[in-house]
Amino acid sequence: MAEIHYLTAEGLAKLQAEFANLKGPMREELAKRLRHAIQQGDLSENADYIQAKEEQGFLEGRILELADILGNYQLIDETSTGRQRVDIGATVTIRFKGETYEETYQIVGPKEANPAKQRISHESPIGSALLGHAKGDEIKATTPHGVEEFIIVSIE
Repeated sequence: MAEIHYLTAEGLAKLQAEFANLKGPMREELAKRLRHAIQQGDLSENADYIQAKEEQGFLEGRILELADILGNYQLIDETSTGRQRVDIGATVTIRFKGETYEETYQIVGPKEANPAKQRISHESPIGSALLGHAKGDEIKATTPHGVEEFIIVSIE
């Protein structure tokens, strides 16, 4: 059974645009470079040809990866109001035990996770610990930095 990839509407649009670009303009440009390199003669010592073939491998690999993602995704509902529990798509504000400041994260799929932009994966230590919990719940999560304890301040 294929893995389901959780995506926001924004993430889906970005991946679709990347897929179209790779299958169209990028593939065509690489094909031109390969034809030019082949016309130069001896391929065994042709650095342009070797580099273009390596790039072709990466390009085709990414196209296959994107085809898998776009063929097996579930759109995250970001518009839910009145959430009682944390689920994928929720925006959660937490306060770490012993701290006075709060941090807000959106729970997304791993393909869109970007902690610098407050988007954490539902598979990450904190993201998975949050799933299913409600406002006011005290939670412990085992992270690479040790056990973190925090409380859920709000869920949107």
